[in-house]
Amino acid sequence: MKKILYTNFESAGEIVASLLENKDIKRAVTRSNLYTFWKKIVAPKYKDRSRPWGMGGNGLMIIACENSIVAQELAMSKAALLSKLEPYMKTLKIRVSDLKFDVKRWETGEES
Repeated sequence: MKKILYTNFESAGEIVASLLENKDIKRAVTRSNLYTFWKKIVAPKYKDRSRPWGMGGNGLMIIACENSIVAQELAMSKAALLSKLEPYMKTLKIRVSDLKFDVKRWETGEES
């Protein structure tokens, strides 16, 4: 029986690099990285009551909120939140020009 040697494996780094060449995957990873900073910029009482849900057109970031009270409170501090997001946006080279707080996007349970 002939022995087969497998020596042309791609390293994990090569696979990740090739995936990041896809602009849609690169955009999704960048957005996901930005979303991880949400809990650092939002007031402690809203950390578990709001979370980034997605991005809309023209730099709109949609934030899912537990209820309308949370959405209203965050909407009143929108300028401060955008200001706190600024350093993260510069680092990731992503633009967020507005925040939309949406109660309908809230899902109970673990964050996805």
